[in-house]
Amino acid sequence: MERGTNRSRFFQNKECEYFPCHKGIPEEDFNCLFCYCPLYALGKKCGGKWEYMENGTKSCMNCAFPHRRENYDRVIARFSDIQEAVRRMDDAGE
Repeated sequence: MERGTNRSRFFQNKECEYFPCHKGIPEEDFNCLFCYCPLYALGKKCGGKWEYMENGTKSCMNCAFPHRRENYDRVIARFSDIQEAVRRMDDAGE
């Protein structure tokens, strides 16, 4: 592998029974790396297109944000927000 290629930024699992799990992204650009979105934990502040279902579960069915190849840096940039949210939850649980 060439240095600086950043191949860890993109992954596809075309054998997944759900691939592609969101519409509107060209197949060659569909990134499975964040299959379980790390931004989910940010609740209403995740920045994606989500909604709450009748049972109160947050549904990201209409959100393709983490699956777009070009959004890798934007997802990674939010890790400090995730760390802070986890710290607040841990502090509240003590």
